[in-house]
Amino acid sequence: MKGFIRNQEENLAIKLLQWKYQRANIPAPDIAIVRKQAEKIVEDAHRIARERGRNVIGIIKDLIDDMKKNG
Repeated sequence: MKGFIRNQEENLAIKLLQWKYQRANIPAPDIAIVRKQAEKIVEDAHRIARERGRNVIGIIKDLIDDMKKNG
């Protein structure tokens, strides 16, 4: 079971992803796909934060930006 903070991080990632899709004029995929993308982003952000000691929210934003740039 996920904790409250993890759920909030995933919800933030979902909102950021949807905003990025809208801003790029790209139709957002089904919410189930966006949710999986958000889960992966948050998981990666936590791994990077453990390795580098950075802020998880900042890493989530960076990962979403990189994902959009690289398709």
